Amino acid sequence: MSGIATVFGGSGFVGRYIVQRLARAKWRVRVAVRRPNEALFVRPYGTPGQVEVVGTNIRNEQSVARAVKGADVVINCVGILVETRSQKFSAVHGEAAGRVARLAAAAGARRLIHISSIGADPESESRYARSKGLGEAAILDAFGEAVILRPSVVFGPEDRFFNKFAAIARLSPVVPVICGNTRFQPVYVGDIAAAAMSAVENNGCSGIFELGGPEVESFRSLLQRMLFCIRRRRLVLEIPLPLARMKAGSLDILQFVSAGLFVNRFITLDQTRQLGHDNTVSGNEGVFSDLGIDPTAMDAVFDSYLYRFRPSGQFTAIHESSAVIRKGGERH
Repeated sequence: MSGIATVFGGSGFVGRYIVQRLARAKWRVRVAVRRPNEALFVRPYGTPGQVEVVGTNIRNEQSVARAVKGADVVINCVGILVETRSQKFSAVHGEAAGRVARLAAAAGARRLIHISSIGADPESESRYARSKGLGEAAILDAFGEAVILRPSVVFGPEDRFFNKFAAIARLSPVVPVICGNTRFQPVYVGDIAAAAMSAVENNGCSGIFELGGPEVESFRSLLQRMLFCIRRRRLVLEIPLPLARMKAGSLDILQFVSAGLFVNRFITLDQTRQLGHDNTVSGNEGVFSDLGIDPTAMDAVFDSYLYRFRPSGQFTAIHESSAVIRKGGERH
């Protein structure tokens, strides 16, 4: 074994891919999560006993200290997209991120890798982006040689971006878009895991790296690409920003007055603020090439998981081939 690695949020979308790579590289892995019973699926990623799931509250000092004790490498993948009564951006992205860094340093960890996001800025108007920026500052203050990875929107089999809009397109003739001209640089989840492993293995690596894929496209263009992949003809309808903010605000209020019974996973007011800014590599920080990684194109991955949203599912290719053959026969 290479040593002990603690991965906070190791059962999440990005975290599970990092755990897989660590296990293949012979690391002993502690997957630190809030609900261990829901993360048991990660244990077969390694040999018996290699991947251990431990219950951890990232907002509790003693809990985090136990999780990082004896760890050579600590990786923090914890993040939320929507605030709830018990989970706030400032607590999860800011205070907890700083706590992990501080306790990892105190425990003698040699490497700390933190998954942040492009757009992280302590001065941002968005609470999400502001909390990410404050968290990064706390991390670098506690663990100066930390590696911070800032991905653009992440795609892959478990993503909440393309899967969400493909599900809408399967049921609705209209796919709504807000700030359709905002540019994104989608990054494959496996490439983020590769970047994390590069940081683990390179002791001289430190600082901030912005991770974007090889393609930069507008929000509208990404939805059209997704629709082409799932073979659906749908109207991509631009929702005026003022109207979107009114709708998002009303949903936020509904979440508040419902005392947590309803969680706004559609569109929040804070997300409309984020959508007003491009989500692409700035050129001011490290990038994939600095980590020795050639990022994956969207078309190389889309078919592997979006096929289920096609009218004929996994049989689409067979039906399309049959249609071509029939047309050829008609010409003869």
